[in-house]
Amino acid sequence: MKLTRRDILGSAGALLVAPNFAFEAQAAEPQMGGTMVMVSTQVPRHLNPAVQSGIATAIPGTQIFASPLRYDADWTPHPYLAESWKVADDALSVTLNLVKGAKFHDGKPITSEDVKFSIETIKAHHPFKTMFEPVSSVETPDEHTAVIHLAHPHPALLLCLSGALCPIIPKHVFGDGQDIMNHPANSNPVGSGPFKIAEFKAGQQIVLEKNPDFFIKGRPYLDKIVIRIVPDLSSIILAVEGGQADFLPFLAESQSIIRLQKSDRLGVTDKGYAAVGPINWLAFNTAKPPLDNKAVRQAIGYAIDRNFITKALLRGIAKPQRSPIIESSPFFNPKMPSYGLDLNKANAMLDQAGHKKGPDGMRFKLTVDYIPGGGEEQEGIAQYLKSQLKKAGIDIEVRASPDFPTWAKRISNYDFDLTMDEVYNWGDPVIGVHRTYLSSNIRKGVIWSNTQQYRNPKVDELLNKAAVEKDPAKRKGFYDEFQMIVGDDLPIYWVNALPYHTIYNKRLGNVPESIWGSMQSMDEVYWKKA
Repeated sequence: MKLTRRDILGSAGALLVAPNFAFEAQAAEPQMGGTMVMVSTQVPRHLNPAVQSGIATAIPGTQIFASPLRYDADWTPHPYLAESWKVADDALSVTLNLVKGAKFHDGKPITSEDVKFSIETIKAHHPFKTMFEPVSSVETPDEHTAVIHLAHPHPALLLCLSGALCPIIPKHVFGDGQDIMNHPANSNPVGSGPFKIAEFKAGQQIVLEKNPDFFIKGRPYLDKIVIRIVPDLSSIILAVEGGQADFLPFLAESQSIIRLQKSDRLGVTDKGYAAVGPINWLAFNTAKPPLDNKAVRQAIGYAIDRNFITKALLRGIAKPQRSPIIESSPFFNPKMPSYGLDLNKANAMLDQAGHKKGPDGMRFKLTVDYIPGGGEEQEGIAQYLKSQLKKAGIDIEVRASPDFPTWAKRISNYDFDLTMDEVYNWGDPVIGVHRTYLSSNIRKGVIWSNTQQYRNPKVDELLNKAAVEKDPAKRKGFYDEFQMIVGDDLPIYWVNALPYHTIYNKRLGNVPESIWGSMQSMDEVYWKKA
């Protein structure tokens, strides 16, 4: 049974039994063996996606760990560790039938107890608190059957069982009583995916080697994937152009995209990001004066020129975004306020809020942080804010972080005023949107949760209703009202949809273009025969 995007976003489904088949390579003449060199600015703190979100962990993590399901480019779920599954008629349970004979990299068999342990671990520790919140229990009637019981329907459950959202981690390794958030195996993990860890030099390089006992016979094609972490984007572009690197995912820098599109040797595609829903935004620390005042946040919104950012700074490659829900989503509310540039209104609102200009023309000073390595989408816009907000009498200091972990620690511990950030919808609002706006997800020390410390009881009520509603039209109604409220409260000023592209050597076959792209197993990627 093929699910439409509406089915996936709107309902967990009444009944779905998937056939036992794996993806097939689509291009002819696949070559066994070889090494693919990937480059990235993203610095992972560790490699366990069960307790950590983000690109940096998801790309290597989905090669190391397998998930129950995986998705193709048409939003259709396929078997992976689960060879079949069934959703109950009342949508209150899902039965997973596991592949027999699958093993972890250390040779131990994968059982339903590992599935149970993994889901319980993710529910307790993953930043996306709403993702498995409805799971009341996981039953294991036998070694190859796991029954997920829900307290209420979960419209996005099948998506939650795929990719980096649900890595199946070994209970015998991670269930030894040590703190899972700081477990030594997070940096030297044992998984069951197509590749196993050979080397992890933090901030420098990750080497993944072929898993010869992968449960899908004949896969992976590649012998090795090397992920080189390079903080400087210009060096990365030169490496890809010069042939020292073969694969660059999640490139959003407009000038580089335009430049690389001219290469005859390289392929450039924007496919593979359908479920990501990436939004670039400016977040406010709503618990910190003067940003605890809604009028001040709104005034800042009126002082920013979103059209200038997208058309000039981002060269027209990026599209404007004015909502917490990506504008390409069926749940987007087009009635959302846009906060078009109006400096007169911004200055008047700040005057009315009691922040008069001083002798130097400034009202108050704020710092703005940004994710390091983000180029024009992060530092570029942060620098623009420094000059632009001065026109409203706001003195902006741009604060750089030496690496991603430093930035994440600052933001997750509320040590910031404003920060640029890149956050994903993750296929369905219940996965990627709720986490930012629910007051129950204010979790100190956890990045990509509600680090704005935003609280609104009505928003909590609407999101909690949308999380259990099976009717797509009713869900949209809840999300429409939610968007109007946060559009007024403005805990975040949404700037643009990130124009992610993948750059690859044209000799590579089956470049990942599923809804999760490179955040899903790359066992099908191969070098074409010369």
